[in-house]
Amino acid sequence: MNQTTNTIMMIKPVGFRYNEQTAVNNYYQQEVLHNLTPEQTQEKALNEFNVFVQKLRSVGVNVIVIEDTKTPDTPDSIFPNNWVSFHADGTIGLYPMCAKNRRDERRDDIFDRLVDDYQFHIEEIKDFTEFEEHEKYLEGTGSMVLDRENKICYAAISIRTDEIAVMQFCGEFGYKPVCFIANQNVDGKRMPIYHTNVMMCVADQFSVICLDTIDDEAERQHVVETINETGKEIIVITEAQKHRFAGNMLQVMGKKPYLVMSNSAFTSLTTQQKATIEKHCPILHSSLDTIEACGGGSARCMMAEVFLPKQKQ
Repeated sequence: MNQTTNTIMMIKPVGFRYNEQTAVNNYYQQEVLHNLTPEQTQEKALNEFNVFVQKLRSVGVNVIVIEDTKTPDTPDSIFPNNWVSFHADGTIGLYPMCAKNRRDERRDDIFDRLVDDYQFHIEEIKDFTEFEEHEKYLEGTGSMVLDRENKICYAAISIRTDEIAVMQFCGEFGYKPVCFIANQNVDGKRMPIYHTNVMMCVADQFSVICLDTIDDEAERQHVVETINETGKEIIVITEAQKHRFAGNMLQVMGKKPYLVMSNSAFTSLTTQQKATIEKHCPILHSSLDTIEACGGGSARCMMAEVFLPKQKQ
């Protein structure tokens, strides 16, 4: 089982804007971005998206771009990794979303296109969306950071990452759960981080993680020991760096493996941290300032990894 894939799916935005429904517990979103109109926000986000796709393709990453639809209104559709995951055995995971207007991002027509236009084989769809009826959520590989090689699922429990749902995912997909609470400072209080993938990233030979967010010492120790057991080097980032999306990275396979992140994340890293990463693989970074400020997500959230097998000819 590979940790990285050469193929990623990205959703080209048509109505990207600040989403009031997700801002309730996503403390990374900023409501006013230089007083931009929704149209200007969309235009800037689209430009950032296009440049990002171009950079990925230039290093040999196979990017499948799917255009979003005008209706229904899905301001966060640029972050597909929250509603779907694609696995090497031909299985697809469909996930329960906290914000009601994000549930409309789930599109069956995309699966048809992957089969018809890109010759991928889909064996089965595992649908976890019933959890929404019980107000429990699990937002895909935002909620869960997967060590695919070692079948370990790291999950920071929050309103958007329900522990029972994590356990069900792990049972269905054969992963070992490593659950913990990760917090950040919000108005002087320690509040749960909404998605695991903003505080950690697992690559083939290393893991980038903000250990300071795990306040419980035993939980922190357990996470460190688990990563150590897999033989991966731990690269520790600070809470300030995490706030600049330095945890929201993804390793993808181009001509060789690359660690992909935003400019904001890249510039927050120290020379030593960059050198440690580059010992394992080169870094690819792109400006995602508008997307980060309005959407509260970064590079990793924009890429849904496609591990599906190809159809037999």
